Amino acid sequence: MDFAIPADLAAYLDELDAFIETEIKPLENANDNIRFFDHRREDSRTDWHRDGLPSHEWEELLKEATRRADAAGHWRFSAPKRYGGKDGSNLWMAVIRDHFAQKGLGLHNDLQNEHSIVGNFPFVAMFDQWGTEEQKQEFILGGFNRERRVAFGLTEPEHGSDATHMETRAVREARDGQDGWLINGSKMWITGMHVATHVALFARTDGVDGDAKGITCFLVPNPSPGLEIDEYVWTFNMPTDHARFFVKNVWVPDSAILGREGRGLALAQSFVHQNRIRQAASSLGAATFCVEQSVRYARERKPFGQELARNQAIQFPLVELATQCEMLRLLIYKTAWQMDHMEHAEVEKQLSDKVSMCNYWANRLVCEAADRAMQVHGGIGYSREKPFEHIYRHHRRYRITEGAEEIQMRKVAAYLFGYLGPRKEKFG
Repeated sequence: MDFAIPADLAAYLDELDAFIETEIKPLENANDNIRFFDHRREDSRTDWHRDGLPSHEWEELLKEATRRADAAGHWRFSAPKRYGGKDGSNLWMAVIRDHFAQKGLGLHNDLQNEHSIVGNFPFVAMFDQWGTEEQKQEFILGGFNRERRVAFGLTEPEHGSDATHMETRAVREARDGQDGWLINGSKMWITGMHVATHVALFARTDGVDGDAKGITCFLVPNPSPGLEIDEYVWTFNMPTDHARFFVKNVWVPDSAILGREGRGLALAQSFVHQNRIRQAASSLGAATFCVEQSVRYARERKPFGQELARNQAIQFPLVELATQCEMLRLLIYKTAWQMDHMEHAEVEKQLSDKVSMCNYWANRLVCEAADRAMQVHGGIGYSREKPFEHIYRHHRRYRITEGAEEIQMRKVAAYLFGYLGPRKEKFG
């Protein structure tokens, strides 16, 4: 076994670092753009008079960073070559996201809204696997050209983790001789609706509550008659772009269906593993950043005439966190590598528990590391002069979103006890 980072990947990290220094850092420091990253960050990013949405200036800065990254050939790295990408593997993406997050806050990579100069595009995989040729052209290439942006409309106000009991319904209805569907229901926590041109709206079209089958994904234009955004829910970490909306007699033609009728949940799960392993790598990198900053500060700070780092009360909690970071890094990289060596459909059957292990533990770890960093730094750590409060507030949501940690632990348990996965035969 060889645990070394491949030479070509190491070289690409160097190339990315050079691009950040020459293109992204100057942009970050121009025109007081640093206000989006220093102690003013939450206020500068938020338009408090526009429902708490991201400010136009903040979103334009992110667009400019990704435009430069796209021109340099980095932004689409994870996408297939036929769409202008580089067929970036899960292993390479995990290493890159870990590497970026270890740098701390910056325009190169800001996970509050999934921004990065090396983009993560779960919708590309979903459209590439499930979409028609027309949908691929419109939504994949249109997405990269910024003509299309799709929000993910799965969660409902009364049904979070359990999508099989969703109350949004779609029934067949023809209009003007065209077959289609009439949709009614409500959705919540739908990110990016303020800029989305479409929402991938999941609705039950057949079956009964609790059935995994019978749910269909519809590409609904935004805005549409009957699609009413009620509010953008303010959260622990502002700005917000998480909409609650109602769907009242929204009609779409058959061509709006993405994937197969009644197989919408399988579609939704088609990219969740890629998303979770990459998000886990980001949480790991942020946790490592918190540990390293704490170590540095403990060596420099000298209360009562000696380094703070001399105290075992400082050493031991950071030792435990550093140990967990090292062990988790190996599991994340190994799992990402395994994902690259099996068919996409096999990941759910063979490796889903390992992806869940990586994700829920990384999200918990980064919260513990940020909290410990605040404690080590004392009062200044609690202030917004340091980034730890921002890291904590951002990553705390991932213990709920992307599959709550309890849901992911349940998946691990199902594999461990042989109710699902490769151990099922062992237990009969």
